[in-house]
Amino acid sequence: MYKYESYFIRRCEKVGKKGEIVNVSDGYGQNFLIKNGKALMATETGKKIVAQQEEEKKQEDLKKKEEAQELAKKLETIVVEFKVKTGKDGKSFDHVSTKHIAKKLLEEHGIKIDKRKFINAYPVGALGTTKLKIELYKGVIATINVHLSEK
Repeated sequence: MYKYESYFIRRCEKVGKKGEIVNVSDGYGQNFLIKNGKALMATETGKKIVAQQEEEKKQEDLKKKEEAQELAKKLETIVVEFKVKTGKDGKSFDHVSTKHIAKKLLEEHGIKIDKRKFINAYPVGALGTTKLKIELYKGVIATINVHLSEK
């Protein structure tokens, strides 16, 4: 029985995690791990491929973070307007949820934001301007102004 060094590309139950180099039996390594794309042989070529994939992932992360920062700057200037029903004493009857805000951003400004990305996502019910925070990407937080006025 030969031992076979495998470099894991993906997590594999009870065998190894992504990025680990583990000794497995020859048949298991060739017939299951490599065939199903879970691992590569731990040779110089395999290590180069993994290093290249990690570098590509870092570049992609940087690109997404830069795009999120640009979007955050754009969102700082946007004020989302809503008209709500109010009573005699000026209290509002309606609330504006993050779903409504995300829908209005898409319709009016063409910006698609997931409603679950809002931090402290509570319905806005107070008249006037309220600032809500949105986590666009890891560590990139934007503030958006939501203005409620009487109908």
